[in-house]
Amino acid sequence: IGLTGFSQDYSNAIGLRGGSSNGITFKHFVSEKAAIEAILTTRFGGYGLFGLYELHVPIKSVDRLNFYYGAGGHIGSYNGAKDNRWFKGTENHTVLGVDGILGIEYNFTEIPINLSIDYKPAFNLIGHTGLWADEGALSLRFIF
Repeated sequence: IGLTGFSQDYSNAIGLRGGSSNGITFKHFVSEKAAIEAILTTRFGGYGLFGLYELHVPIKSVDRLNFYYGAGGHIGSYNGAKDNRWFKGTENHTVLGVDGILGIEYNFTEIPINLSIDYKPAFNLIGHTGLWADEGALSLRFIF
């Protein structure tokens, strides 16, 4: 499961993400401290696809606990007919934008499980433009 000499305890992880939106997450380390993460979520009667580049920093006082931060982008299609504060009217909205992410994760020693909590604000550049600052989530992943 682990990589000798690496600051993280795994190469890949896949699992479920729950929060303001729900979906699946896949994380792959491309170097000792850098990972790419793909997230597919459902929200507002539609979906979002996110790609993030993340840097991981071990928290030295707690073994197997990492702080991470990064940025990336997203594309999504959302149903305007849903009653929510972001959309008015009934048309569908396709959005394209940039994201940030800030989180912590813990990798269990007894079982190949990773637990993380993060905050992921997004800014839509195309489509329904503006800041979406309400995205926080808890992720549970199988590590391999």
